[in-house]
Amino acid sequence: MRTRATRMLAVTVAGGLVLAGLLAPVAAGVALVSNGTPAPARDPLPPEADMPAVTTVLDRDGKPIAQLDDQYRIPVAIDAIAPAMQAAAVAIEDRRFFDEAGVDPIGTVRALVSNSLGSATQGGSTITQQYVKNYLINVVDRDNPAAQRADRSDTLGRKVREAELATGIAHTMSKNDVLDGYLNVVEFSGNVYGVEAAARAYFGTTAAALTVPQAALLAGMVNNPNLYDPYDHPQQAKDRRDVVIAAMAQVGSITPAQAATATAAPLDVRPDGPVVPGGTCMAAAPDAGFFCQYAVDYLKNAGITADQLATGGYTIRTTMDPVASAAAKAAVENNVPTRQNGVANTFAIVRPGHDGHEVAAMVANRNYGTDAAQGERATDVVADPSNVFGAGSSFKIFTTAAALENGTVGFDSMLPNPGSDCFTPPNTNRYTSCYPVANDGTSYPDPISLQDALATSPNVAFVGLESRTGLPSVLAMAQRLGLRESLASNDAGGNPVTDPTDPQSKNPQYNQPQSRYFQNLLSFTLGVSPVSTLEMANVAATIDSDGMWCPPNPIQSVTDRDGQPVAVRQQACEQVVAPGLAHTLAAGLSQDTVSGTSAAAAQDAGWTRPDIGKTGTTNTSESVAYVGAVGGPTGYAASSMVFADGTHPREICPGTPVHLGDCGHGAFGGTVAAPPFFATMSKLLAGTPDVPVPGPDPAYLQATPHPTVPYEVGATQDAATAAVTHAGYRPTTRPVPSTEPAGVVVGQTPQGNAEPGSAVTLLVSSGANG
Repeated sequence: MRTRATRMLAVTVAGGLVLAGLLAPVAAGVALVSNGTPAPARDPLPPEADMPAVTTVLDRDGKPIAQLDDQYRIPVAIDAIAPAMQAAAVAIEDRRFFDEAGVDPIGTVRALVSNSLGSATQGGSTITQQYVKNYLINVVDRDNPAAQRADRSDTLGRKVREAELATGIAHTMSKNDVLDGYLNVVEFSGNVYGVEAAARAYFGTTAAALTVPQAALLAGMVNNPNLYDPYDHPQQAKDRRDVVIAAMAQVGSITPAQAATATAAPLDVRPDGPVVPGGTCMAAAPDAGFFCQYAVDYLKNAGITADQLATGGYTIRTTMDPVASAAAKAAVENNVPTRQNGVANTFAIVRPGHDGHEVAAMVANRNYGTDAAQGERATDVVADPSNVFGAGSSFKIFTTAAALENGTVGFDSMLPNPGSDCFTPPNTNRYTSCYPVANDGTSYPDPISLQDALATSPNVAFVGLESRTGLPSVLAMAQRLGLRESLASNDAGGNPVTDPTDPQSKNPQYNQPQSRYFQNLLSFTLGVSPVSTLEMANVAATIDSDGMWCPPNPIQSVTDRDGQPVAVRQQACEQVVAPGLAHTLAAGLSQDTVSGTSAAAAQDAGWTRPDIGKTGTTNTSESVAYVGAVGGPTGYAASSMVFADGTHPREICPGTPVHLGDCGHGAFGGTVAAPPFFATMSKLLAGTPDVPVPGPDPAYLQATPHPTVPYEVGATQDAATAAVTHAGYRPTTRPVPSTEPAGVVVGQTPQGNAEPGSAVTLLVSSGANG
């Protein structure tokens, strides 16, 4: 008995010291520690607004499409919590809550004595102290396991600290605020935090509508969420619930009759619960997952961190058009089923405009997720340069735009177009002699008009045009019109390898961005490099916006948990080509669905609207594409790509469904990639009038000769300016986004041959790839 008595004495002394610390001038901001010396008062806890809270992602109409969370918590004000829930918590956890000053000295000493003597463990903590403890564990230290262990430790030091903070809170917060904070911060099972989330997860209701038996179950779970989990331990959960109901009757919160009725009630929780929404974009609907992830990445690039998005309680209203998304999703799944082996069909819709390019839809036959066997993909295959085989001849858009700007051709020009040829870039290249190219068939005229060439897509005519125009100008044009992220990736669709220990760091195909790797490869105009479906849709939007590029924007607005607007940093729109050039390019692209490579598919779909379009097919049909726009600056621009996305890529074959195989020439952009465009746009534009495509601008009808580049691409601005000046031309400069270092010249406009004295604009890298 001596040992027991000694232990009892020691604990009593310790308890007295704790009481001294609690009952002395703590209220005045000074706490006494066990040796009787003053200790500095701690800062109060961070405000409740810092609690992790669910971020909600909405479509443009305000309908939720996803939620983002680290902890499933939906903070609510005290008046949004049922009186039964408040009463249950007070009855079972802290009956003197409304009378004590944050701590209960008697309860604390009783708990210390009982625990030290080996009796049943007693908490002795008030609701205010539990609020402190849970706030430290679930908020302040949620990412620090060691600190969380200290927050949970059953030690005198932890109790003193907890009591100290609780006393400070009691003097700065009202009882209702403390109770509200406690009910919002406590943890339940299944990553559920706070009574609002718990009400939804366990009962499919709200905290405001909780009944007495429901409130009692939740209040009882807080003591041990795992032991009293109604799904894993239903009897223990009911027994604990009934203890809470009895406590409510004892303190007079409910009548004995109400207690009897509540005790007789079944648990009545939701089947197969707790029902907790997924906390990432992978839980979004099939037509919203890729869009949601792009919106998240867009906001992260704008400076809102992933942790802020998962804990900040934001409301993100996106630009996602639910009608467009549903139509596009149905079209691609009709074309290629979700689980079709080895074939992806990605589709993006962007709204043109002079002040912004809103993304309306981003879908694929694949869904956003981790189960590959079910046709899911864990990366954003619509936004990323995931089509590693390229978009085929749709890249001829860039060659045409650069050639028009440089004066190499005009709208009325005839292009040399022999059945085959071999071209050498202006500068040294990795081919021994020249780049051989042939047309697909013998039916092309020679020469061929620019408009007919865009519609029927002869390879020889465009590789020759690219050679005469200059690859630096073509690549710069591709970047300006919209291929910002695509050209910043390497030729495998990833980030350029910079680690010197990686064997691929010596290989230009992997260690260089495409914007540099293709500087002297004439295959670029044939679309053989990794590309983003979204960015190609935005290229079409830039053309239909009179040459105004804007970032493809998925965000309408962001508000914080208090409903206050949050500024989202965005790139400014840029007039990347003259409106006249954009109109001329659009006119050149206006015959694809009339007499070009997509005409048959358009006819089959009943498509007769004026539009712009360009198909693309890679050499072995591992990828086919269609890029188009309809309706001008107030219409829609879109890109549809069908490509091999499995571990054993092969030729894509047309059919129902589209599939991998060995079918001869394989699929074409017009026959396989274009039909989803026609199906989607027909639904979106039903009942609306046609909008004509602009005609060519008179300034771009004829070729105009211009000076030849008198310097090496990659020269600094000063060196290039000096070279151009020395050659007798008049240099000016214009910054352009590029993956090259700032100040490096990546091209010029115009380019060709002319008398000295002509004006030359040097395109100088701004060091930002957009």
